[in-house]
Amino acid sequence: MCQSCLEAISDTGRLHFCHCGSPETLAAMRKIEADISRRQMLGGMAAVVGMFAGFGLAPTEVRAQASGIPVLLTNLRLFDGTTLTLRDGVEILIEGGRISALPAPGQGPAEAERIDCGGRTVIPGLIDTHWHTTLASVSQIVAMTQDIGFLHLMAGKEAGATLQRGFTTVRDVGGPAFGLQAAVDRGVVAGPRIFPAGAIISQTSGHGDFRFQNSLPMMPADPADYASAAGMSALADGVPEVLRRTREQLMKGASQIKITAGGGVASQYDPLESLQFTEAEMRAAVDAASDWGTYVCAHVYTSAGIQRCIKAGVKSIEHGQLADEDTVRMMADNGTWWSIQPFLADEDANKYTDPKAVAAQKMVAEGTMRAFEWADKHRVNWAFGTDILYGGGESQGRQLTKLARFMSPLAALHRATGAAGELLTLSGGRAPYDGRLGVIAEGALADLLVIDGDAEAGLDWLADTDNLRLIMKGGRMFKNSL
Repeated sequence: MCQSCLEAISDTGRLHFCHCGSPETLAAMRKIEADISRRQMLGGMAAVVGMFAGFGLAPTEVRAQASGIPVLLTNLRLFDGTTLTLRDGVEILIEGGRISALPAPGQGPAEAERIDCGGRTVIPGLIDTHWHTTLASVSQIVAMTQDIGFLHLMAGKEAGATLQRGFTTVRDVGGPAFGLQAAVDRGVVAGPRIFPAGAIISQTSGHGDFRFQNSLPMMPADPADYASAAGMSALADGVPEVLRRTREQLMKGASQIKITAGGGVASQYDPLESLQFTEAEMRAAVDAASDWGTYVCAHVYTSAGIQRCIKAGVKSIEHGQLADEDTVRMMADNGTWWSIQPFLADEDANKYTDPKAVAAQKMVAEGTMRAFEWADKHRVNWAFGTDILYGGGESQGRQLTKLARFMSPLAALHRATGAAGELLTLSGGRAPYDGRLGVIAEGALADLLVIDGDAEAGLDWLADTDNLRLIMKGGRMFKNSL
């Protein structure tokens, strides 16, 4: 209400007719607000681009297909992400960011822009189903102490590197990735498609509780700790709080919800074998996610924790390398997905000095080898993920090569393409992208790689990004060295 109206109300001897709600006034206000919003948007975008430019992250020229002119990939061998053989005698037609057809050679439209692949293999863009977008490129101490703006800028830089490694999609399972997702989708910075979970939802003392002991006890009037305020984690105890924190992440745009249901290898406080969240608390997260048409995934290693997750309705187990065979069979019977990481205590593994962490890492490495065997034996739905944290992002491709130790190279590729794309469909209506991912098929999104390497013989070519001769996401070429 305007000042004259307030004066009229306080002075009963005056008659005053307020015009602040009139159509003319409201129209003028809408015009002013629109102009202010436009100026803020332009200024804000300029500032964002300027900041990214300082890190070498300003949008680079990427060649999109000409308007109305389809692109035709020719002279190739095809791995479609599902069939465990390579196909010859096929071409790939791309229109409007999607694969519109797989014609036989010579059957494509005459007016298409042709790209000769030189007899190389074309595969779907790779998918990492366990990625931490904002925590992959910095140390743990930086992640927990530095200005959040710095973390986001480093995450933007890592996003570009992720795409150049051939990963055109990641499922983010914990961290404030919503802003980077928006920047990538709007072309402000190059990077993969992001399926964001938002903050990791953890109980007090759980795997997502990043506080130090000297910050305890937390009192009701205390401000949020840094990790919670930054959106890395959200602490919740009891059904009402789990419902609240889950719904907050959904409000932010989460495509799936991530909870911690057990301890971690290097956790400072929570033991690896600890059980976290009661079944009722887990079910609260599951119910809230289901009400929005999506699902819950859970960090957990042990059989007891996995079984509790399954009973509560959790749809995807993250890690799970300490599962016994009965638990793996239970996963298969319930259609539960398994996101497995090749934790092998090798040259790419985190280095620990604490004897407990070293022992836990050894147990998980032994369990990893059983996990691949039992997942195949019991036909569990499973997909590839890395869980690279606090540096080491350059090993992302190498991590996938390790799967070929346990299965054929094409079977390993399937777990990072077609199978991973199927896992992403669990997001239902909360999926941020409309179209199939991880496959080369009619109607699928045109995320493609042209590779130098024999995909049937091995995956060592993944360790060197020079072997990725063309990288396409949504019909746009982010690299072309053919």
